Amino acid sequence: MTGLPKPPALGATALPAGTYAGQVVLVTGGGTGLGKAMAVEFARLGASVAIASRREEHRASGVAAIEAVGGRGLGVEVDVREPEQVAAAFDLVESELGPIDVLINNAAGNFQVPAEELSINGWRAVTGIVLDGTFICSTELARRAKAAGRPASILNIGATYSWTGGPGTSPSAAAKAGVTNLTQSLAVEWAPFGIRVNCLAPGTFPHDDHPTALLALRNAGSIDPAERIPAGRVGELHELGWAATFMCSPYATYLSGHTLVLDGANWLRRGLRMPLFVPLHEQIAHPETL
Repeated sequence: MTGLPKPPALGATALPAGTYAGQVVLVTGGGTGLGKAMAVEFARLGASVAIASRREEHRASGVAAIEAVGGRGLGVEVDVREPEQVAAAFDLVESELGPIDVLINNAAGNFQVPAEELSINGWRAVTGIVLDGTFICSTELARRAKAAGRPASILNIGATYSWTGGPGTSPSAAAKAGVTNLTQSLAVEWAPFGIRVNCLAPGTFPHDDHPTALLALRNAGSIDPAERIPAGRVGELHELGWAATFMCSPYATYLSGHTLVLDGANWLRRGLRMPLFVPLHEQIAHPETL
């Protein structure tokens, strides 16, 4: 068995050259990992891309990646949990690049901890970024697009544990479930105004920008992550970028309210004989046994 084929190489484009020429894309959390990969593919197709992040080094990294493919980038400091900062960030992007056509709600926070050991501040930190931040940024864009009579596209970054739960990452799983539901609500509300809202739920796309604890968990054990996935391989970052650029493009203008799962069929895998169950607390204490 060979599994699913590899995608075309990095640098290929899934859409015609110039698909996003003259458009402005804002990616929250766009300076690292999945956010940066998506930002690069928008830039490769001609978009001017704003990288929103609290950290200067992340903004610089995102802008450098965009410029490396010939795009125009702008770093914007913002905490997506703060409406005033979000409004100021949108003002800055509009003044430097122009009105925002596409918003990617990618900013996230996560860490592994048993629920009963999680403080309320820890809960609020994650849900505030993931769910509140998505709502704040989306409504900011919608108000501006409606006032200007401009179409717009919003892509929220979800997760498959929106449906299955996420033991050990309960605030993130709950918030992502909220994002999935919010996507559906806003798609119906805003379609009459030409604003599309979709969600993209990535599977395993390895990168080195995960928090240290999650990297340790990912790298624990002797089993290759690809062997855990029906596709026989992990995802490559640029194919996530292709999915994002298609979903927000003029070629998908009838697509709204949809969540696309991109994970090689992994989240659907079930069997009559499931692997040995290991309680969460033991997983955290001994990740090498997984």
